[in-house]
Amino acid sequence: MDVLLPCVGNIDRLGADDGCDEDAELQTTPFPPRVSVVLPVHNGAAYLDAAIDSILGQTFADFELICVDDGSTDATPDILRSYADADSRIRVITNRPNKGLPGALNTGFAAARGSLHTWTSDDNIARPQMLERLVAALDANPAAAIAHGNYSVIDADGRVTGLQKVGPASDLLLGNKIGAAFLYRAEVTQTLTGYDEALFGVEDYDFWLRAARSFQFVTLDEDLYLYRRHEASLTDRRAARIHRLTTQILRRELAFVPDRKLRARALVEQGMASRIEPRLAMLAQGLALSPGLAHGRIVPILRHLAHHVLRVFKRRTG
Repeated sequence: MDVLLPCVGNIDRLGADDGCDEDAELQTTPFPPRVSVVLPVHNGAAYLDAAIDSILGQTFADFELICVDDGSTDATPDILRSYADADSRIRVITNRPNKGLPGALNTGFAAARGSLHTWTSDDNIARPQMLERLVAALDANPAAAIAHGNYSVIDADGRVTGLQKVGPASDLLLGNKIGAAFLYRAEVTQTLTGYDEALFGVEDYDFWLRAARSFQFVTLDEDLYLYRRHEASLTDRRAARIHRLTTQILRRELAFVPDRKLRARALVEQGMASRIEPRLAMLAQGLALSPGLAHGRIVPILRHLAHHVLRVFKRRTG
């Protein structure tokens, strides 16, 4: 179930710590922070200062920032140490060896003390009101466990190139509609046993799909985050693998969907979603389940097919 707001278990996987050294002494206070923010980073020195500053500049100040240095070999450790020395809300954990993004997230959340969880990337920027608005959304909707909002896309130089509107969790089968600005209760982390470390690249989409089976979401129609797209970003570097894994987890999730028409719509939408992987079998299966979906969509379907035929032709002709 989703709530739309207008603009105005077992944690064995999380507890695994077979290669982590905490570089900063744990900050122990009588009362834990309300929010735990995890920032995983691997050789992310280029944008790391801006990412950390955006958290420290939040209008909601009752948080801890857990920075997980995932085996960095650049200036990342020095940057993290300087911030931790200056602000007691910051804790630094080092993974040795590198675990990858989902492993780094699990390391961070295993150390989290807050009742609300979120994470951010070393190359992205949280708008100052992000935590305040997301906390308020969950406080106003006690039945909900996850709040999320819109975000802007920026380029390597920080220029805004577009606004991405998120969608309700009910549309998750049609794509990752949750976005980059989110906050969820600690029970979500515990129930889902963290992020699947075998799904590096789509660990967030998998997490939201599993969460949607059990938890209610609150959707804010507000721009709360700046998501950076650049040449070194994970999304661009591993696009082909990400598309293959997306297909894998979507097929798994469809097994839980009894609605034939919804399954068909998801297969057709996802079948045409990738400009890297054809997904022809998925598209064909969706149309076979519900032939009526082709009505009014012949042109985009033909364009999709033509695009992939042309890609194959170009590869073969060099």
